[in-house]
Order: sequence, then structure tokens, then C-alpha cells
Amino acid sequence: MPNEDVEDAETTAVNGAAPHGHAVQGQIAPRDVRGYAGSDYRRLLDAARKSLERTGGDLTRTVTVKTPDDKERRAIIGITGQYRPEGVSVLAVRLADLDHAIREASGHGLIELLERLGPALRDRPAERQRLADGREATTRSVEKSFLGERDWFKAWLAGLAADGSLTKLVNTGDAAQLRQAARVLEWIEQRLELKAAPAQLAELAATITGDTKALGQGTALATLVLRALAFRQGASRPRTTEERRDLWDQCGIVVDDLASRVLVLNLPAEGRGLGEWLTSASTYGIPFYITLHQLVTMPLAIQAGVIVHACENPAVLRRAAGDLGPAARPLICTEGQPSTAFHRLAAAITSADGALRYHGDFDWPGVGIAASIIDRHHATPWRFAAPDYEAAIKADADHVRLAGSGRPTPWDPGLEETMTVHGRAVYEEAVAATLVADLKS
Repeated sequence: MPNEDVEDAETTAVNGAAPHGHAVQGQIAPRDVRGYAGSDYRRLLDAARKSLERTGGDLTRTVTVKTPDDKERRAIIGITGQYRPEGVSVLAVRLADLDHAIREASGHGLIELLERLGPALRDRPAERQRLADGREATTRSVEKSFLGERDWFKAWLAGLAADGSLTKLVNTGDAAQLRQAARVLEWIEQRLELKAAPAQLAELAATITGDTKALGQGTALATLVLRALAFRQGASRPRTTEERRDLWDQCGIVVDDLASRVLVLNLPAEGRGLGEWLTSASTYGIPFYITLHQLVTMPLAIQAGVIVHACENPAVLRRAAGDLGPAARPLICTEGQPSTAFHRLAAAITSADGALRYHGDFDWPGVGIAASIIDRHHATPWRFAAPDYEAAIKADADHVRLAGSGRPTPWDPGLEETMTVHGRAVYEEAVAATLVADLKS
């Protein structure tokens, strides 16, 4: 709205010649709403928009403009016909008065004016109600699953509601993802109860969604399902690729059975195919890679009661093969973070009344890997206690600094303390000679 006659408006309003400012508005407010698009009115109309959106269009409220400049003060006088002195700190305007004044001056009500000048007003109370209704409907539909009474399933749904994940799904129109996740979980649970053979992840995705990639890493559906499976297994939510693969594997789903592998030396085993290959490799003392695909499709019969050493770094296994060949005791290697294939082979060893003895890097990530293997497979430490660390740092001249935060060592609490005191890392390569000597049969 132009301001050519603002001074007249102020005078008229002061003298009371225009009740409610109606005559004044007729002088200064064109019927073209573009006159209200200037900076003089911006804060007033922004406040009006926020109030109307917050209350669902309630015109009984009052809005304010704090520390108005002189142009804003004059504009509000012009639009309401009520005098406001210079230097006023707050200008309060009733929305009903603003609506009435705009309607008489421009031919449009306040709401229509705001929507002509900007986007349509949002009805936030109605949005909140629709969101609440959507959350409730989605939750009820999922709770109808036969899994609905299981504690882990309830905990999963409660977690999604508590952290806003459910709200986000409903708000973005993706609530169907939660229902699909429930169907995926039902499919997995039924196969576990039937003790069915492991299934491929792509097969599961295609069966439920028609898309073989729907449960691929990073998809919303995969994230929902893995979060539920973590509750089912009593585990932490998976963060790394290997943790996700391992969680799928624990629940009978194979992610990538060719990429997941474990390095093996001289492991006694029986069985057509893989068992024969391992036997042949051990005859020559040759390291052999076993893939998860091989473990799933050609199950092994591990020699009962065998003691298998395990290490983290392939350099140790390579040296054992080079120095001892077929005379080396059985050894398997994680090559860093244990793969699903490693865990499956380790489980096959222990289920045959065998035992694992584990050694890793003397650094905090190495300690973390050791802790998980010792806990999961009831492995015993192999030269992986405080005295072994003390001996290793005396023999190691590289003085690699220990980085990161400490990790607990429940098999030997003194190890964590000793490593913290010395502040040095020792990698397996530095103690390979000692480890290989243990492997001589």
C-alpha cells in the first residue's frame, strides 16, 4: 500500500475524524493487494501469518511488531487508523481489526491477502491431528502382525515412536515402509521357526516388495528391519557394513555370500567340495579363502575337538604358511573386522566341540575385535594378556602411539590398564615370530 497521505492519516486519526480508521483507509489503501507487499507491512503480516497458521485461522488473537521503525509505525497507523506515537516500543494489532480494515480498504480479507502475497496458509492444528491420526493408524496396522505380542517387536515400535522416526515416516508419506518392514520381519521369523536354510537378501526383498534392491544397504526399509532385528537379537544397532551383514546372517539372511570370506590354513574338515578342498590345501600347507557362499552351499564337518588359533592380521598366517607349511596348527584369520564368513566358520568349529584361541593387535580397535570374538565364540586369549603386551613393547622398537579411547578387557582387566599406562600400540606383525612358534605342531 502506498504511503503518500500518511501525514494526513496521522492527523485525521489524532483528531478522531475517522471512526475505526475507515475513511482514512479509503484514502490510502488501493484495492490492489500489491500495495501491502512492501517492507512497511512485512513484519506485521508475517506475525499475522504465524499466528493464523498456529491457531488454524483464529482472528481473535493479537499480534505485535517490536521496535518498529517509522515506516512501519506509519503503515500500521494507515492500515488501522489508530494513532501510534513516535518511539513506541511495541505495536499491538488485533487480527480482527486488521482483517476488517484490510477487507474495507482492499476488498480482501486478511487470510486471502496473505495467500495472494505468499503461499497458502497452513492449518497446523489440523496437520498435527492428521499426523497423530496417521501415527495411530500405522501403529495399529503393524500391531496386527503375529509378532505384535513379542517383546522385541514392541520395543522396536516404541523406539520408533519415541525418537520421531514414526512421525517422519507418516509426515513424508512413507508409512507403508513400516508395514513392509513388519512383513519382512514376519517372513524372517517364520523361516527361523521352521529352521529353514539361509535365504538370499535379494530373494527376501523381491518376495515382499517386488524389488530385489529394496533391502540394500542404506534404504529406509533395510534400516527399519535391521533396527528391529537388533532388538530381536539383543544387540546394538549395527553401524558398519560387517555388523549389518552379521546381523542379517544371524537371522538366516545372506547379504553377499561371495564378498564375505575368511582366510584359513590347515583346517581339518570333511565334506564334499569345500571339505575336500580344505584337505587338499592343508596337505600342501597352502592358505585357502573360504567364502560365505561355500559355507552355506557346502556345509563342513569340522574335526571334533580341534583347537584352532585365530589372528587378526594375514601377515601372521602368511608367515606360518611360509615357515611351517603343512606342519602348522590350524589357523584362521579375520583380516581386520570379522566377516560373516568368519563367524559362521567359528561357530562350526565350536559346535563340533572345538575351541578357538585368539590373538589380535594391541591397539584399541584390536581389543574391541578380540572382546567380540571372545564373548561370541567363547574363545580364549592367545598371548593376549598384560604380560604378553609388556613383553611385546619391549621387543617392538617402532613405538607406535596408542590412539583413541580405551576398551575394556574383561578376560584380563590388567591389560587395559597396562596399555593405557604405556600408551603404545603393538601390531601382530611385531610378534609374529612368537605366534608362529606356538603353531608348530
